[in-house]
Amino acid sequence: MTNFNWLLDGSIVGLYLLATMVAGLMVRKYVGNVEDFLVAGREMDVYLGIASLAATEFGIVTCMYTAQNGYEKGFAGATPGILMALAMAGVGLTGFVIKPLRDSGVITIPELLEQRFGGRIRWAAGVVIVLGGLLNMGVFLRTGGQFLVLVAGLDVRYLEIMMTVLLVGVAVYTILGGMLSVLVTDFLQFVVMSAGLILVTILILMNVGWEKLVTTVEAQYGAGGFNPFVNSTMGWQYVLFNLMLNTAAVLTWQTIIARVLAAKDTRTGRKVYTRTSFFFVCRFLIPGIWGIAALATLGPVANTLEAMPTYLATAVPAGLMGILIAAMLAADMSTDSSYMLTWCSVIYNDILAPFRKQPWSQRKGLFWNRTIIALIGIFLLLYGLWYPLKGDLWTYLGVTGTIYLASISVLLIACCYWRRANSWGAAASIFVSAVIPVTYLVMEQLPSTAAFARSIGPYYSGIATYVLSGAAMIVGSLLKPEGRPAHA
Repeated sequence: MTNFNWLLDGSIVGLYLLATMVAGLMVRKYVGNVEDFLVAGREMDVYLGIASLAATEFGIVTCMYTAQNGYEKGFAGATPGILMALAMAGVGLTGFVIKPLRDSGVITIPELLEQRFGGRIRWAAGVVIVLGGLLNMGVFLRTGGQFLVLVAGLDVRYLEIMMTVLLVGVAVYTILGGMLSVLVTDFLQFVVMSAGLILVTILILMNVGWEKLVTTVEAQYGAGGFNPFVNSTMGWQYVLFNLMLNTAAVLTWQTIIARVLAAKDTRTGRKVYTRTSFFFVCRFLIPGIWGIAALATLGPVANTLEAMPTYLATAVPAGLMGILIAAMLAADMSTDSSYMLTWCSVIYNDILAPFRKQPWSQRKGLFWNRTIIALIGIFLLLYGLWYPLKGDLWTYLGVTGTIYLASISVLLIACCYWRRANSWGAAASIFVSAVIPVTYLVMEQLPSTAAFARSIGPYYSGIATYVLSGAAMIVGSLLKPEGRPAHA
């Protein structure tokens, strides 16, 4: 059962989708070259940057894994959001790494790494960024489709169709308008998303009540529902891994860094960081409250990822249901478009760079960027259909993100602040950072090694990746010192 009304709620959703597509397509005429397409001509101001970053970093997948965290861990599930807010504020206030990165005038992080470590490291960095990014994004479509099917009360057989429709809609305006379309639609999506989140949260607090949410967490998880250090599924290793993960993401996650590189100047980029930081607490806490409300109302369920949308299907009345779905579509379209564009920028700018013997014309460059986005879309659709998710969604995203976050954050810090860093250390760091998470993911899927992977756990595996990646940079650089920085 669901309260979704096809006439009332369907009209709200349809009007929103039409407005988004029109807004996204209208700016395509301003895309005249590759820089316009990838970084919007570096004309992004503070307020557009805040709206764009907030909209990009909150998609349906975000809502699903944060609600799952709330359902499974109580209020302690918001811990990653608190850690990321602290990292965002710290980096924004100090300009650590992002100041030299933006001042360099590059389009991607690997482009800066080439100046210090050479062309081969730029290419390798591009490969691991795309590998980690696409594996991370691979579950977005299925998760978004699950939410929409459950909330709207559709038959599960329509899940693949829903995934495909979502992808095609996002891909059209991203392919045509690039970052300009992303920024314009992000602003509209931010407004709709915020309205939906606030209204649904108010409804939940009125119907369920804050006291019942708190008592439910106390009854189910005790002190661990509020303190991650005493939670049986979290502990110090969970907190440390998430501290490393979120700090590295703030420094090098391509969709976040894209806003710094598209900003008018370094000062604008830093302001975007500091003023968006608290949003990341809300990003985990608000859907976490929805997940706790599902726990209080539904009790134990077989699939904790589906608890929140199952609860909302009957808790949200018609009319507001249309606003909710429009808000979630807004969040999802913003996230998907930004992610597709940022991975495209790395493939074009860094992985394909060695194959361009002579500079491509702007027309050819735009053609290849648009083709790459289309190919990324096909990969995401196929991967989302067959990959079986094991464990909770946030942990999967953390492990896949670590494939590149560990090494690229080490390389970027060393590039900016350590004179003795060289290409040997950089190569060793990239190798270690990619091998450990990929090995863990493979072991988790194989019946013969799944038990061993569970005994290690994703948190110890993740901590080891960050520590050993940093150690590899130091040891590699000191064992094979270079007299001068490498060049392509």
